[in-house]
Amino acid sequence: MDAIAQIPLLGPLLTTVIPFLIVLGIVVFVHEYGHYIVGRWCGIHAEVFSIGFGKELFAWVDRRGTRWRVAALPLGGYVRFLGDSDPASARPDNPALAAMSDEDRRRAFPAAPLWKRAATVAAGPVFNFLLSIVIFAGMALTLGVGDERPVIGQTFEVPGHPTALRPGDEVLAVDGRPATDFSELLELASEGERHRLLVRRDGATIELETGPLLPPAVGGVASGGPADKAGIAPGDVIRAVNGVPARSFADLQKAVREATPPLTLTIEREGRVFDVALEPQLTPTPTADGIEMRPLIGVTAAPLVAPMTRTPGPLEALAFGATRTWSVIDGSLRYVAAIIGGEADSSSLGGPIRIASMSGEAAEAGLASFLGMIGMISASIGLINLFPIPALDGGHLLFYAIEAVRGRPLSDRLAEAATGIGIALVILLMIFVTYNDLAGM
Repeated sequence: MDAIAQIPLLGPLLTTVIPFLIVLGIVVFVHEYGHYIVGRWCGIHAEVFSIGFGKELFAWVDRRGTRWRVAALPLGGYVRFLGDSDPASARPDNPALAAMSDEDRRRAFPAAPLWKRAATVAAGPVFNFLLSIVIFAGMALTLGVGDERPVIGQTFEVPGHPTALRPGDEVLAVDGRPATDFSELLELASEGERHRLLVRRDGATIELETGPLLPPAVGGVASGGPADKAGIAPGDVIRAVNGVPARSFADLQKAVREATPPLTLTIEREGRVFDVALEPQLTPTPTADGIEMRPLIGVTAAPLVAPMTRTPGPLEALAFGATRTWSVIDGSLRYVAAIIGGEADSSSLGGPIRIASMSGEAAEAGLASFLGMIGMISASIGLINLFPIPALDGGHLLFYAIEAVRGRPLSDRLAEAATGIGIALVILLMIFVTYNDLAGM
């Protein structure tokens, strides 16, 4: 990507577009392949497997008679099964069905038993979830996972915030309070100016004194957030908010919550100190009680210490991947519920422009970050497609549930009307999130 980025004017665009197309292409292919392969297992013939829409760029036909095509507009894809009148499998092609031979009718999607149609439709989102699990599990096997014990694996340098801890130290207590795991260690030693630590080092128990383990340093910057727009970068140290010194990341969070905007942040970067002005943005934030709107500037902490890592076994890695995937799904569901309940602002919903920007940043951050981005997007796409909106997979599954209860499908007229409304809702949602993307630029 570095060579591409050097191309004047075109370079920055390509470093965003190419990663975005790779992310979208992988996620869409896996989703549609889920429909295709489960349909094939169920004896349903796929006439077309398309990545992208519109004008066909190139294609080939396999030995089963399926046309595999790549189209000019790479913002999605579809599988069209035998007997469908459209790529979304929303309506059966009744005239075509009537003209089919008995053998072809047995391979047609509308003629398949209800459970086979439901399994074929559900397979797309399920395969997206499986892709996320596999990616996160593979990252755990390759990079390791953090050890839960309060044992120091790495230490990091932050200007003005030295630590007395060393790799291999096991922290037993912070200010007289036991530290049972690494997250509790960070929580206990996150505020105040100084902390007394009881540490086991090289077999001996010693006492140390250190500052907060979460200094007011920037570990990451949210794409399109207030800090990003203000030019704040990872590695910056935020010395003060509106002139009030920040000794820890907790001080920074408190100052952002309580200070009257606009905020003036005093930044130290490579020995240079300067001020930046920004407006915090109300952002949905998960809490123990649900989602809460909080003023945030869009930065994450840079801890002075990191846990030891270990390589999990295959089963533990899969469990880790499933947990990470569920965390993406759970967070998304909480946010949607908060929007519906009026507890969250829908302006944080992002669309293709924001995803493209995040894909470019993830690609620049390295392969692990890029793969993590694919895992997150895949889980999100799987979830969105399960929403019970006609024209989405969840809408089809809703129709099938109604058919199972009634003993017969909805009338063509009602199904077509519902599908039209669903398509309109999807289009309106795309317009809305694209507007959010443009407004946040």
